[in-house]
Amino acid sequence: MIRRVIQIDEEKCNGCGACAKACHEGAIGMVNGKAKLMRDDYCDGLGDCLPACPTNAISFVEREAAYDEKAVEENKKRLGKPVFHDCPGSMLKTFAKKPAPAHAPTANTPSQLMQWPVQIKLVPVNAPYFDGADLLVAADCTAYACGSFHSDFMTGKITVIGCPKLDDADYSEKLGEIVKRNNIRSITVARMEVPCCGGIEHAVRKAVTDSGKNIPVAVRIITTDGNVI
Repeated sequence: MIRRVIQIDEEKCNGCGACAKACHEGAIGMVNGKAKLMRDDYCDGLGDCLPACPTNAISFVEREAAYDEKAVEENKKRLGKPVFHDCPGSMLKTFAKKPAPAHAPTANTPSQLMQWPVQIKLVPVNAPYFDGADLLVAADCTAYACGSFHSDFMTGKITVIGCPKLDDADYSEKLGEIVKRNNIRSITVARMEVPCCGGIEHAVRKAVTDSGKNIPVAVRIITTDGNVI
């Protein structure tokens, strides 16, 4: 079947091994000091390894590749890693929340959204609001997990959102065009702690690197129970 898997640029790989450690399936190994995709059928295409790579040596490709879930589970057991029947970020959790205090923001609290549309796939790359903007690139779930997301993250920023797991797109291309064509002052990445959310961070870093511009990038990680790391 044709599906998304990772590929590793051996010339860029510095042999740090971070991607091999980040891969939950054990698909990546170190051979002669370089990272290598050992088994196509172990790679789930979620890209947990992408944000771990300090040299941007890993990217996605669409090609013929099988996926053997049973073999992956058996390999995880051999490696002593937890076995998930889906993305580890899809694990069910329930959080005990205290009632919001009486002085908490209400529905009358003004939105801090400064533009429309907000989906990365929909925003035009040459929109006038990008000129001189502080850009917030946020994973879809962040605003639902963090109760003060508007005030803590969106105030004064142009916001674009997406899901690196569910959206069938390489965000680095679209974000790269936005960065190249506009005077972006800074970029803040808001992502969830789950591994598959690392794809949005990787896309931003690749977009900035490919643009050749020196744009500061800050990454804020939100836990599934709403805390900011």
